[in-house]
Amino acid sequence: MYLAFGLLLVAIATEVAATSSLPRTNGFREPAWTGLVLAGYAVSIWLLAIVVRYLPVSTTYAVWSGLGTAAVAVIGWVWLGESGTWVTATALAMIVVGVVLLNLHGAH
Repeated sequence: MYLAFGLLLVAIATEVAATSSLPRTNGFREPAWTGLVLAGYAVSIWLLAIVVRYLPVSTTYAVWSGLGTAAVAVIGWVWLGESGTWVTATALAMIVVGVVLLNLHGAH
């Protein structure tokens, strides 16, 4: 089970890196960046498919999408020059709390 969670974290990191690289594709007109983004998504989905063999798909997807969304938002604010407000920060915190609660509930 710990290996599955580790693979899930790698899947999330890969998807976050691919999503964060999307602006560099210039609308898929930059072949190298486009290839990296598509490869990142492919690896992330492949890892996700492995993880759901060991963990419930509902919990896996909630963690993958929730933490991925929060991570991309933070990267957008810190490195991509996007703006964030207290409303968006609160909404992201609620997503993370929801993911934690799903995991705690699923553990019992």
